[in-house]
Amino acid sequence: MTTTVITNATIVTCDAARTVLYDSALAIDGSRIAAVGPTAQVRASYPDAEVVGGRGKAVFPGLINCHAHLTANLFRGISEDFGFPSSFSFPDDVRNMVSDEETVIMAILGAIECARTGCTTTVEISSGIDRYAGALAQTGLRWVLAENTSDGVVEPTFRAGEPVLQYSDALREKSLEQATRLFEKWDGQEEGRITCMGSTGLVETSSPALLRDVHTLAERYDSRYTIHLNQSQLEVESLMLMRGVRPTQSLFANDYLGPRLLAAHCRFLDPSEISLLGTTRSNIAHQPAMAARRAVIPPIPALRDAGCTIGMGTDNNTQDMVEVMRTGLFTERILRQDGTNPQPEDVLMMTTMGSAKAIGMADSIGSLEVGKKADLFVVNTRRSNLAPTMRIVSAFVHNGQPSDIESVMVDGGFVMRDGKVLKVDEEAVIAEADGIGRRVWHRLLKKYPNVPFPVTLAPE
Repeated sequence: MTTTVITNATIVTCDAARTVLYDSALAIDGSRIAAVGPTAQVRASYPDAEVVGGRGKAVFPGLINCHAHLTANLFRGISEDFGFPSSFSFPDDVRNMVSDEETVIMAILGAIECARTGCTTTVEISSGIDRYAGALAQTGLRWVLAENTSDGVVEPTFRAGEPVLQYSDALREKSLEQATRLFEKWDGQEEGRITCMGSTGLVETSSPALLRDVHTLAERYDSRYTIHLNQSQLEVESLMLMRGVRPTQSLFANDYLGPRLLAAHCRFLDPSEISLLGTTRSNIAHQPAMAARRAVIPPIPALRDAGCTIGMGTDNNTQDMVEVMRTGLFTERILRQDGTNPQPEDVLMMTTMGSAKAIGMADSIGSLEVGKKADLFVVNTRRSNLAPTMRIVSAFVHNGQPSDIESVMVDGGFVMRDGKVLKVDEEAVIAEADGIGRRVWHRLLKKYPNVPFPVTLAPE
């Protein structure tokens, strides 16, 4: 790769001092940041570099999404408005009516949204990720792939959070084999842009034996592992019925808490669970926008005070990390009943360095510092919703839109430049994904005409 210098820009470093540099430059040599400083000084050090003009631009570290389900975009306009777990009672998951080829399209659609919202690293959690991992690799973005495992025996109409009273050795072995194959095939690929993480999908569908096996898998590959935790009151009630303890207490009893754990959601915690997560230095993936849609504000200040590292994520239906930052700011202020805390800089740090720490990558991504990976996005600050840009972090967190982001770089290479996604035919993917969604939902309704469905769909 040639050396690239972005000149005359505002550089939001997200370093420990939260330094913001003005009329400054950032030099990228290969995949890494080689220099950050005054434009004239950096230009003099790299006279032969390709120059990218940054006047009127702000350069931010790439946002890091700690918890995503890319193909859940199939539920857009439907599942956001009916609570969790949803009251829908179809015997099939609509995703089971989508072919592998169609699943690839929906995953790429999610990847496009990642790029367009400044997200350079995403933890993708799903089952059967190998079907579309190759397509994700081709986008040039950074991915952490977490193959869900489960050994709970459930009916097709099972809703997340319901009690599970039977577990299967065969299911456990099958899902572990699939997770192990993903590690073997993808961990460290694409010059390190693809890594893997262990995952047990739900507390209630994971036996103690499965928890031990996933913990062992993560240690074998020196990775993190994740789980959906305390998502709903129903989950709490079910764990009390199944095991006589709350969800976090169940994980603690099975040695699943700790600094390798990335616990997602954590909405309905009692003080003992907050203490357990903090004292074990477990990491939290906070999805404020999805939590707000479900009328919940997780106890993030208490978890932070207890000792947890907080990262940020999207969850279902959308990968808009700009929305995540803004919602995270607003909902924590509501929880605290404090209009000044947190500050926008705090939320940006959670979405960059906080997320990087939560997934074990703080040494290489999360801030714009010499030696780190050149993962970044460029904002056009000459926009009516951002000017005047006297305090760009606050302006962007409060008022920024994905459309303000014009370029995205990962590993020193542009994946989006001047508003164009470079490695994907965006227009074709959007058209195809729209057709897939319409077809499969109408197919589901035709197959189960007697299932109550309080939604009127657009024509097929």
